[in-house]
Parts: sequence; C-alpha cells; structure tokens
Amino acid sequence: MKGNAKIISALNRLLANELSAIDQYFIHAELYLDMGLHKLHANSSHESAHEKLHATQLIQRILFLEGQPDLVTRDKLLVGSTVEEMLQNDLTVEYRVADLLRDTMALCESEKDFETRRMLGVLLDDTEMDHAYFLERQLGLIKLLGVENYMQSQMGGQA
Repeated sequence: MKGNAKIISALNRLLANELSAIDQYFIHAELYLDMGLHKLHANSSHESAHEKLHATQLIQRILFLEGQPDLVTRDKLLVGSTVEEMLQNDLTVEYRVADLLRDTMALCESEKDFETRRMLGVLLDDTEMDHAYFLERQLGLIKLLGVENYMQSQMGGQA
C-alpha cells in the first residue's frame, strides 16, 4: 500500500528516537549493573527490549506503506553519570517520544491514515503509562528517600 511521504518521514523520525532509546537504556542498564543496582538493571534492560519492539512496529508500518526504514539516523544519547541523571535523561527521552507520537498522530489524522494513528496511540499509551510513569515514580522516590536510601533499595538480592 503506497503511503503518504509525510507520514513515512514522521515514522522514520520516531524510529530514530526509538533506536536511540534502545541504546540509551542498554548503556544505563550496564551502568546500573556495574553499580550493583540489580533492580534498576533489570528494569532498564527490559525497557531496552521494549523499545526494540516499538522500533520493530515502526519498521513494519514503514515497510507496509512502501517506505524505506532509516536505520542509520539516531538522536544524541543522553547518558547519565549518576543514578538520578540516568533516570532523568531516560525520562527526557520518553517525553520527547511522547511529543513526537502526538505530533505524528495529528499528522495521520489530517492525512486520514487512521490505522497508523491507531498503532501510534498504542505506543503513546505504553510510553506514558509504563515507561514515563515508572521513571517519574523513581525520581519521586529519590526526592522522598534521598538518593543513598533509594540506591540501597535498588540493590536487590544479588549485591
């Protein structure tokens, strides 16, 4: 099915974000593991894999629309050096993706591509209700408990 060039371009922009998010969550997971923060490592590893699912869905949709997925373009990684910075940087990425999803959904609406809009709505719900919500809670816990107590709570049983 020949798709709209503007929508394919917007989907590739989203893909660049998702591919960057995969890498950012991956490096943060390894940093958490190195710090002995096993719970954060497990969550960040899970999120990296989840972002890969989002990227896969975008690639599949671009291909369906007879577009060419751009697997080269990436956004700049926001790698943190502290736990709080890593969490905040991941949240920044999630907010950026949510904004792009909303913009692309509006474009799909105006171009009457309702199936792509529906698919993006599922990704938006996942981004806001799962990824961003988790990160907001963690940053709230740091404010409530202090970073040292928070980090201790993230060690898990494998310290």
